[in-house]
Amino acid sequence: MTSNSVTSTPSPILPPTLDDVKAARDRIAPYIRHTPLVPASALKQSIPGCPDLWLKLDCLQVTGSFKARGAVNTLKSLSDDNLQRGIITASGGNHGLAVAYAGWLAQVPATIYLGRNVPAAKAERLCQWGAQVLYEGNDWDDANRAAMTAANTQGLTYIHPFNDPRVMAGQGTLALEILADLPQVDTLLVAIGGGGLIGGVSLAAKALKPDIRIVGIEPVGAPTLKTSVEAGQIVELEAISTLANTLAPRQTEPLNFEIIRRTVDSFVLVSDAAMTDACRWLWFELGVAAELSGGAAIAALMTGQYRPQPGEVVCALICGTGTAGLDG
Repeated sequence: MTSNSVTSTPSPILPPTLDDVKAARDRIAPYIRHTPLVPASALKQSIPGCPDLWLKLDCLQVTGSFKARGAVNTLKSLSDDNLQRGIITASGGNHGLAVAYAGWLAQVPATIYLGRNVPAAKAERLCQWGAQVLYEGNDWDDANRAAMTAANTQGLTYIHPFNDPRVMAGQGTLALEILADLPQVDTLLVAIGGGGLIGGVSLAAKALKPDIRIVGIEPVGAPTLKTSVEAGQIVELEAISTLANTLAPRQTEPLNFEIIRRTVDSFVLVSDAAMTDACRWLWFELGVAAELSGGAAIAALMTGQYRPQPGEVVCALICGTGTAGLDG
């Protein structure tokens, strides 16, 4: 008698739905902030060609970036058994802070792997939230491999910064807030790292307002998603050359790639110098302290890489706090 062996393949990770994003909004409401959406008005130096610009200030989110939304949604979706030994991740800094915050909320150990390109100030803040900080390799991709290995060997719950529908649903709550506060918005300008933020935001925004335009902004030195979408497949960059380390994974994941390929209308590349100038503009004009990633959307407008049409209502997502460009 002959038996046939069947090799099972892992089921694909399904993208979050609008209902998932709405559930995430309700789940995380006690632990995150509904951040301000302010007009870019009363300016000394306005941005030419963009008279109706609004800024979503998620740099004022708890821990300093949108990442708290996804990390807390994931935390509150886990069972006590999953949390018992602790949580772990790899980060360019902001996701690590969000996971450290989640660990503090749940009173469980949080371990954060960092690449050596992460500023020391972010590592210090991680320690202040009670996280254990470990360094591995030069960038996020190296640190992530080490974190996944540690998760498997130590039985820790790994929270991916972008390849997780719970994380993406949490980030998508930004779109719910923006469209509730500014229903007439035509275009969202969103910085891209691995694709969790823009994936969650674009999925929710398009579900609520199908004709809304989503523009993704990446560093010239890390065009991860633009390169992959243009190639029609996921491409791993050979090297990264940007100081915006929170926007600098060498490759995305299938979940994010498929959502972004379908929902993002165009991509823009900006230089580190342009992001630095944008951060200085944010500080001088609005008193907003942003890191390079937080200045990416403004950099796209200031350089003319994205030019709004007459009458277009634009919302730029200021996604992370910091002091980029403020010291020189």
